[in-house]
Amino acid sequence: MAHAVRPPAVAGAFYPGDARILAADLRQMLADVPPAPGRQPKAVIAPHAGYIYSGPTAAAVYARLAPWKDVVTRVILLGPTHRVPVRGLAAPAADAFATPLGTVAIDRAALASLADLPQVVVSDAAHAPEHSLEVHLPFLQAVLGDFTLVPLAVGHAPATAVAEVLERLWGGPETLVVISSDLSHFLPYAAAREVDDATCRRILHLDTDIAPDEACGAYPINGLLLAARRHGLRPLLVDHCNSGDTAGDKSRVVGYGAFAFYEPEAGHG
Repeated sequence: MAHAVRPPAVAGAFYPGDARILAADLRQMLADVPPAPGRQPKAVIAPHAGYIYSGPTAAAVYARLAPWKDVVTRVILLGPTHRVPVRGLAAPAADAFATPLGTVAIDRAALASLADLPQVVVSDAAHAPEHSLEVHLPFLQAVLGDFTLVPLAVGHAPATAVAEVLERLWGGPETLVVISSDLSHFLPYAAAREVDDATCRRILHLDTDIAPDEACGAYPINGLLLAARRHGLRPLLVDHCNSGDTAGDKSRVVGYGAFAFYEPEAGHG
């Protein structure tokens, strides 16, 4: 079927379109992260801007997955819609997503398990131009072994609706949840730092009322935070900065944060 593979929409724009350059850039960004021994993250939040802006922040949390490359075999990837409005969560009809590094198979059985949920719709149109999910795939391809993907483009959806989807897909150590989100948008540098610091603190407190002007992925974030509360996950702020720190001017910046969520250690409740 001609529509079975979603081709990359932002290769050559948000990240290199040449596979060798892309692989080398990913290797360098991941190598620049200091080693952080620790347990396996159950979930991460990572930014989705162009790699020159937010790539190092994303790499900071993706590097923590490398020791578990042969454990994680399925990634639940949720990100906000930027171009095609969606009410609820949109699943693709495609069978695979492609990047310059190769194709990632969609876990069709997992998506089928969501078919009865009213908040889940099927829309290749919502996925076709969307960068918020795509930019994470090369990082995942770089740090994991073989894995399947459950990609959901999230429009307006309450935390309970997103958390219900995550509960269906939660699984065990083989399943990683990735939430794609930047933080504030287009504030002056100092104001962005203030707003983003406050948002980061609220994420660390598992506050489920993050607003879209505080994080563009607020709807999937709030769903994760609700699920994290139920499962006793403990969040860690791995890195945060803004485009004024990386490759942009300081008059209008976009904030980026990377978080890892860990299951409670046995005996620690």
